[in-house]
Amino acid sequence: MSVLKNRTVLRWLVPVTAGVAVIGGGAAVGTFAADADPALPPRTAAQLLVDLQTSRLEGLSGTVVQRADLGLPALANLAGLAGGNELTTLLTGTHTLRVWYSGEERQRVALLDTLGERDLIRDGRDLWAWDSRTNNATHRTLPAGQDAPLALPATPADAADQALAAVDPTTAVTVGRSARVAGRDAYELVLTPRDADSLVHQVRIALDAKEHVPLRFEVLADGADKPAFEVAFTQVDFGRPAADQFRFNPPPGVKVTEESAGRAWRDGKTGADRARPDGTDVRTVGTGWTTVLVARLDATGRTGGAAKAGAGTAGDRAAADQAAGLLGALPKVSGDWGSGRLLSGKLFSVLLTDDGRVLAGLVTPERLYQAARG
Repeated sequence: MSVLKNRTVLRWLVPVTAGVAVIGGGAAVGTFAADADPALPPRTAAQLLVDLQTSRLEGLSGTVVQRADLGLPALANLAGLAGGNELTTLLTGTHTLRVWYSGEERQRVALLDTLGERDLIRDGRDLWAWDSRTNNATHRTLPAGQDAPLALPATPADAADQALAAVDPTTAVTVGRSARVAGRDAYELVLTPRDADSLVHQVRIALDAKEHVPLRFEVLADGADKPAFEVAFTQVDFGRPAADQFRFNPPPGVKVTEESAGRAWRDGKTGADRARPDGTDVRTVGTGWTTVLVARLDATGRTGGAAKAGAGTAGDRAAADQAAGLLGALPKVSGDWGSGRLLSGKLFSVLLTDDGRVLAGLVTPERLYQAARG
């Protein structure tokens, strides 16, 4: 179990419906002291993990830069497979975000680019998404006790929470060089998977020496010396933001769409097999860094029964065409497990089989083929 699984400080608002988070486990840590640049008191990896677990963050605001070089083909059509979201662009290139945090129920992320701004705001049970380019906004009311959905990380803390779930006996955890990040002294935790089938070479987390909050998160692919994925603060303030930052005031002429909050997906099983409320079977194969997620696609390219209610609509046909276009561009693969198409990058692989399965993980294609035989 992640040492941070129940920590409020690392639960941020990032409702992006893309990405694969399939790692989990226990803990095995090393005891190397940090290099003195800047000069910091020596801390072991175990001590730094405790610092993370026991830190208390009242508030935070800052500027984050995210860079992704995943070695993937053009990703424009992936939004169709992922259900569509304005922040799927975070899968590639360099992006600047502003973030505000004031407790578990008040968070805001603003994605800035040359064409405008896209905001995601949570204020209590109100969840807003707004695009300045189209002046369209969507609003939903979250059921009591339900978190906003999480996927791609918008801050180092998001990414660290997911990565630290992988700290188990298959992971070597050490202390790297100390650093200056966003003008602050930081220790560095280094996570190194031991399994050769993992495409992740190392995960490096720069941890604020005083506040014990992640300031920078880097993932290095196997055989690479530069991060394939990086998210880091360039400016940070640990004061609590004003409540006005989390109130959405619709600008003149905005078109507001009310959306249903939907049904929360709660994992009610303790084994490898899980079932979503819509009846979709989802299971995992393996553990730790080489876990493979196995699901089944329907005719629209979505998992299971997610689109059954709208089957045959223009939207479904467009999604099916979009999925078909993406699949046709992927290389064909085959073996004793069957045949299909392969999407592979520096950090993860996705196998879409001709019999309607999708297998994904932070693993080599060979590990996916092994899972497909099962």
